[in-house]
Amino acid sequence: MKNCKSPLCTLGLVLALIASATAAEAPPLTLKFSRANLPGATQTRPGGVNNAGVIVGGYTDKNGVAHGYILQGKKLTTLDDPNGKQTTCAGINPNGAIAVVGAYDKSNTEPEGFLYKNGTFTDIPGPAGATSSAALGINDNGEIVGYYLDSRGLAHGFLLKGKTYTTLDAPHASQTIAAGINNRGIIVLDWYNLDTGNLEASLYNGKTYKTINVPKTGGSIAYGLNTAGDVTYEWLDTTGTPHGALLHSGSITSLTTPKGH
Repeated sequence: MKNCKSPLCTLGLVLALIASATAAEAPPLTLKFSRANLPGATQTRPGGVNNAGVIVGGYTDKNGVAHGYILQGKKLTTLDDPNGKQTTCAGINPNGAIAVVGAYDKSNTEPEGFLYKNGTFTDIPGPAGATSSAALGINDNGEIVGYYLDSRGLAHGFLLKGKTYTTLDAPHASQTIAAGINNRGIIVLDWYNLDTGNLEASLYNGKTYKTINVPKTGGSIAYGLNTAGDVTYEWLDTTGTPHGALLHSGSITSLTTPKGH
């Protein structure tokens, strides 16, 4: 991944177009697009949605300051990590008490991951030696995934169970981000192919990596997955223009928002 330290910039890879899929089981495929603009925001970035329809993400105010948010129906809660500035939320657990993960600017230059649960922010700094981090996904077991930067500025995915970090580097990857985890412990990864330089996406079950690229594209970026194994994507065409896609029941469907959305 490009060396980009602001969470607004770095998380743009995994937040920009589609909220992560977190529904428990796959219903018949019915797609409906809804606006995700918050009042007074100059930009709104959904990051995840749970089974109850609670949405989390980030927005930018008129002063150019980024804030995280939780949207429950019409109730909007702004999240600003007290340890820094420029907060954004990236993921939410599927069920039960709300647990939100994301990142904030700890010192205006170095993002750090966080967990928000029961009204409390907890830093997710990454393993020893990490210079910055971002938490991107969480399941109902409290397992958290994301990425951290090493001393060379290279990105590595991580899995956090309790207080133990496991580094996740896709095979033949120059850099890796872990974007989501479902309740079965399956992790979705985005990575740069060391051999080709292409953006690719994979699923990791704890033992093996399975590539799940959108076919015939200039790059695939997976955002999240649910318990049924549905995956949301952003894919790039040959001009570098981004598009959405959904992997559902083994088939990939391109997603194009209607005009005006």
